[in-house]
Amino acid sequence: MKTNKRDTKRVFLKKGACSHTFFYIFNREFGYLKENEECASDPLAGGIAQEGYQCGMLWGSALGVGAESFRRHKDLGQAIAHAITATQYILESFINRAKSANCSAITSCDFTSKYGLAKYLITGKPITCFNLADRWAPEAIQSAKMGLSQQLPDLPRVPISCASEVVKKIGASDEEMVMVAGFAGGFGLSGNACGALSAAIWLKTLSRVREQNYKYALSDPNLEKIMTAFFEETGYKMECWKICGQRFKTINDHTEFIKNGGCNKLINALAQL
Repeated sequence: MKTNKRDTKRVFLKKGACSHTFFYIFNREFGYLKENEECASDPLAGGIAQEGYQCGMLWGSALGVGAESFRRHKDLGQAIAHAITATQYILESFINRAKSANCSAITSCDFTSKYGLAKYLITGKPITCFNLADRWAPEAIQSAKMGLSQQLPDLPRVPISCASEVVKKIGASDEEMVMVAGFAGGFGLSGNACGALSAAIWLKTLSRVREQNYKYALSDPNLEKIMTAFFEETGYKMECWKICGQRFKTINDHTEFIKNGGCNKLINALAQL
């Protein structure tokens, strides 16, 4: 934790994207670096393709804690459930530190416009992000470890994450399913921007990284195709609670919703892109 606190800014400068930075920091903490997977998290920066929703630090951290949950649990359902729980701890820690989960609230910038990006740079907002990352990194890791260590006695027989279901349909491994599990229900069941969307973006980007056909850019036709299809499918809604028409209080609630066909059409649409 001392190492993370002292060099987070340097890592951020090197990796470029906040999502990439925190996925790397978590993997380093747990002793298993995953260069391709970390690189594929770049598009989640800026609140999912610069849309201003959950900060990329959160997405990267959730991927990292998901990877660790997979290593700790032989049972896939248990691994998914602990990844979701640890993500909830991470989210609570982040909001306590940043006062919001969303990139737009933290930066006061709209990255979907050139003016917004220029404002971010001119007003010195990158320093705000660097400082936030530096202060939160040790807290994030501590929260993740606390979440992973929780006993979960009241789980459904087979816990389900919408994000895991999306990548499963695309052809993901069990490990990749657990990596994205915490995205469930709008990130840790919080109802915010769609976790299934972020999972699809990450896995499809990972395929391009492995094929050496990916370079991070603010304008990416492949990413724009996914976003367009998503918005058309959801009626231009982004938040999970608006898409689902409800919020999920527990992993059991979310599992039952998915088992009963909730978001099935959206999951299939994202998987088929």
